[in-house]
Amino acid sequence: MYVKFKSIFAPDLKKIKQVLISKKIKKSATLVTMFLLFFVTTAFSWFGEKERSSFIQQPDAEYTVLQYCEDATNIPGYGNTYLGFKEAIGFKESQGRYTIVNSLYLGKYQFGISTLKTLRIHNSEYFLYSSKLQERAFKANCSYNKWLLQDEIDQHSGSIIKGIEITESGIIAAAHLAGAGSVKRFLRHKGKNRRIVDAYGTNIEQYLKKFAHYDISNIEATKYPKL
Repeated sequence: MYVKFKSIFAPDLKKIKQVLISKKIKKSATLVTMFLLFFVTTAFSWFGEKERSSFIQQPDAEYTVLQYCEDATNIPGYGNTYLGFKEAIGFKESQGRYTIVNSLYLGKYQFGISTLKTLRIHNSEYFLYSSKLQERAFKANCSYNKWLLQDEIDQHSGSIIKGIEITESGIIAAAHLAGAGSVKRFLRHKGKNRRIVDAYGTNIEQYLKKFAHYDISNIEATKYPKL
C-alpha cells in the first residue's frame, strides 16, 4: 500500500514544488524590476530638478545653474542685492559653473592661485569641488578689496570717468577682475592713457559699468576676512 500511494502522489508533489519555485522566481524578478524602475526614475528626477534650479536660493547653496540665461546682470527676484551682484559676476566669469578651469583660473568666480593664497586657501583641488568654499571665498575677497579700496570708494563714488558712473559695486567688481591696484591706478589717473585689462583682455571699464548700482553695503570692509 505504501509503495502504491507514493507512486500515485509523487508526480503531483514535484509539480507543486516546481510551481512554487517558479512563483518565487517571478516574484523576485518583479521586485528587482520595481527597484530598477524606482532607481532610474529617481535619478532622472534628481538631475531634472538640478537642471531646473535656475537661481541660487541661499548664500551657501550647493550649486547654481545659470547656463540658460543670456545675461545675468539683472536676475529676476534678486534685483540689485548682493546675491544679484555675486550671481551676475559668477555668470560673467563662468556661466555659474563651479568646476570650470581656464588656464590658472578656477571655479565659478575664476579665482587665480595668488588670490586663493591671499585668502589662505592652499588646496586648489578641494576649492574647485567645494561650492560652499567658493561662495565664502568670493564674499571674503569682496570684503578684502573693499578694505583696500575704501578711500577710492569714498572719493570717487558718484563721479563720472570716461562716461562711466563710478559706484562701490563697480569698483569691487573691477577689483575682482584685475586687482585692487589696477583699480587704484585707473581712478587716480581718471582713466587717461590707462587701458587696464585682465589676463584675457577684458577691460576693467566693462566691469565698472556692467556691475554698477548693486547694493553691497552688507559687505564689511576688513583686512582679515573670515571664510
